Amino acid sequence: MKLAKRIAQLPAYLFADLDKKKQAAIARGMDVISLSIGDPDLPTPELIVRAAEKAVADPANHSYPAYAGSKAFREACAKWMERRFGHRFDADKEVLGLIGSKEGIAHLPLALVDPGDVVLCPQPGYPVYAIATRLVGGEVFEMPLLAKNGFLPDLDAIPTEVADKAKLLWINYPNNPTGAVAGLDFFERVVDFCRAHDIVLCSDNAYSEMCFDDYRAPSVFDVPGAREVAIEFHSMSKTYNMTGWRVGFLAGRADVVEPFRDLKSNLDSGPFSAVQVAAMEAMARGEALVPDLCEIYKGRRDVLVAGLRRAGFEPFVPQATFYVWMPVPGGDDQAFAGRLVDELGVIVTPGSGFGSAGAGYVRFSLTVDEARLEEAVKRIESLSA
Repeated sequence: MKLAKRIAQLPAYLFADLDKKKQAAIARGMDVISLSIGDPDLPTPELIVRAAEKAVADPANHSYPAYAGSKAFREACAKWMERRFGHRFDADKEVLGLIGSKEGIAHLPLALVDPGDVVLCPQPGYPVYAIATRLVGGEVFEMPLLAKNGFLPDLDAIPTEVADKAKLLWINYPNNPTGAVAGLDFFERVVDFCRAHDIVLCSDNAYSEMCFDDYRAPSVFDVPGAREVAIEFHSMSKTYNMTGWRVGFLAGRADVVEPFRDLKSNLDSGPFSAVQVAAMEAMARGEALVPDLCEIYKGRRDVLVAGLRRAGFEPFVPQATFYVWMPVPGGDDQAFAGRLVDELGVIVTPGSGFGSAGAGYVRFSLTVDEARLEEAVKRIESLSA
């Protein structure tokens, strides 16, 4: 059988490849500490689980769910946006339920991008931005995120002819994989840039609640006029430890939500209704749990950063996300990550897996407890001794 070209040209998905390395190390009998995939080790809060259990038992939730998410779910999302950021959205026209934000990110180009259209993608960055673009025949223009620029894209470096062809521009702050954050001055510049070139600004704000050191992440909609150009993705995955539940939403431009809703009606049936009920409970009552969760990740960050510094490395200290981004000695991130897993059973993510601008870095995920982080650091210190 001959595969479709779009599939044959796909790279191996970064995190699927890392899982293979993990399983191979386990098969060799190693005590593996995985600091690679951003999948929280902490359980979904009990109040959310209880809401789901009750909803699952209700036959009313056993039918096909609404394509765009239920009216009640979309209203809950709109209320959360108003409560968290102070911006009102029309639940019918400006909010769309998603089967996890990854689904929305992957499907958006199907609604907006034609073959040959340009999509401006940060790199290092979440691989799905570029992969989804290429699957529909779009052209990816990479915006390097460099340490000297605070891991923000240099909009002035984008050629005018490229900007004029662009349909979408992706930003992601707080940022995966670098942990960088962006101020309103940057959001103002990117809103102005997208308005000038008629580009849909796509803000992936999945880590908005994972913040430390009195930092509070903004929304792109905090910029006056952003609603004319932007949509913003939010997810329950990281905030409420709900990665496996697959539920999120986007909010913003009605002229983007409408065609995207039409597309989804032809592709899927929306999140399982009981999962939507659980997500509504998370947004209504789970917010009180978030500060304690952030304190846990802050403690883990401090343990890891202190240990890496003792070992002679210079990691960046994030104010948000649960990732630590670190340059590696010699600049060969693949070799460094390979040595960690082969010799120490510690799995980290090579930065080059997020794009060529990530070469020379590795990403650590803070998704194991402090005792395991201490053990990982102890092993890494032995490597550098």
